[in-house]
Amino acid sequence: MSWYPTAMPPQTGKRYLVTGANAGIGFFTSARLAGAGAHVVLAGRSPERLEAAMAAIRGARPEASVEPLVIDTASLDSVRAGAARLLHRPPFDGVVANAGMVHTPEQRLESPDGNELVLATNVLGHFALLAQLLPNLAPGARIVTLGSLSSRLSTFRLDDLQLERGYDSWRAYAQSKIATQVFAFELDRRLRAATAPTRTLPLASLVAHPGYSVGGRTPRVPGVNEPSTGKRFRDALQGAWTQGKHRGAEVPLHALTAPDAEGGQFWGPRWTTKGAPALQTPTRTSTDAAIGTRFWAFAEEATGTTFRVGT
Repeated sequence: MSWYPTAMPPQTGKRYLVTGANAGIGFFTSARLAGAGAHVVLAGRSPERLEAAMAAIRGARPEASVEPLVIDTASLDSVRAGAARLLHRPPFDGVVANAGMVHTPEQRLESPDGNELVLATNVLGHFALLAQLLPNLAPGARIVTLGSLSSRLSTFRLDDLQLERGYDSWRAYAQSKIATQVFAFELDRRLRAATAPTRTLPLASLVAHPGYSVGGRTPRVPGVNEPSTGKRFRDALQGAWTQGKHRGAEVPLHALTAPDAEGGQFWGPRWTTKGAPALQTPTRTSTDAAIGTRFWAFAEEATGTTFRVGT
């Protein structure tokens, strides 16, 4: 792909699912995988934007193997219907749980299922999706969940995850990303526990955060990334500590495909907000097993889902 200076290791024969694949980190992750020969299912809530994303990928690589899957992670009905369409397909070699709200509403809103909208979109939808999809992952598959630097900048109200006692847009985003990381690390612990007797790890769960990746420093892709001149100017002023979203996508791609990446790890840009992928240390809240257990129980109740790991 012309957006990258170096080629990615061949991915021919691999199958991946990327949520939120029609824009931003999800698009460039999908484009890179498809460009390396993988078959990529691009999931998103807008059929039109998914078509634009696939057209852009095929425009750069006509032979790219991509297909759309309409899923709105805010809606459990949509998630379950989308997952059901995948269960008869060949297993996936990896999932990138990327979809989410960044520009959160000023007022507290609820999803169609009655959950706080940001939490539902960023975390609970992926929880329900992976609960259904886990049996259809190939041995050695990796689940890469998109974390965030905001996890270091906010407290975690485990007793008020729905933000019923106090809502603001920043807390809604930050708390949802902390919850995302809590879920991903708890999933890896459960995968390890389920396979402990054989000492084999057929599946792994990792977290990757893209640093401070902005649209104004990202290549123009018609129908996918078309920042205004003003946005490009404003984002260029932050060049010392930002990068384009095509660069931010390098982190989840590394977590998904690199030989040195393992379950339970936390990857991010080398210089925190930008740079090549590097192994980093997550917050203690994100990796606390007791918090993970409590959040898992909350997520099962909030989604009406029993998430079984192992037999």
